[in-house]
Amino acid sequence: MHDDDEAPRPDGRAAPYGREETREERADRRWTELLQEVRVTQTGMQILFAFLLTVAFTPRFQSLSHADRTIYVVTVLLGAAANGALIAPVSLHRIVTGRRLKPETVHIAARFTMAGLVLLLCTVVSALLLILRVVAADVTALWLTVAALVWFAGCWIAPAVWLFHRHRNER
Repeated sequence: MHDDDEAPRPDGRAAPYGREETREERADRRWTELLQEVRVTQTGMQILFAFLLTVAFTPRFQSLSHADRTIYVVTVLLGAAANGALIAPVSLHRIVTGRRLKPETVHIAARFTMAGLVLLLCTVVSALLLILRVVAADVTALWLTVAALVWFAGCWIAPAVWLFHRHRNER
């Protein structure tokens, strides 16, 4: 259970780590927050995906090695999967709107968003590998890609892990 999922106490006092809000208010707030996160992510992903789609139509594409073409295909498929996962919350919401399923919708949409973020990470790393293999030696490209992956993990994952650990120790 997330801290913001805690229900108000029976005596009306605010929970020590949560908010006093109804299940529906909490779902509305979490939905709004999720949509903002998805909007930011979708924009970057769609720009990257559009770029990837144009690569196959450039003159240099024909000179790519079999390995680079394979990396390209994997990258495009990862990008398509990321787009699908990041757009899924919107279509899910549109389909179930008005059926009083907002808390359940938020839960499922959050899972799609997390899957989309993981796929976005894989897409970016794969695209970096492809680009770096074209402009640098294979070993250099691999090391630079690993360094970028570590950087992204440090930016995207490490703070959350640190906060979870810190919060667990404070309780």
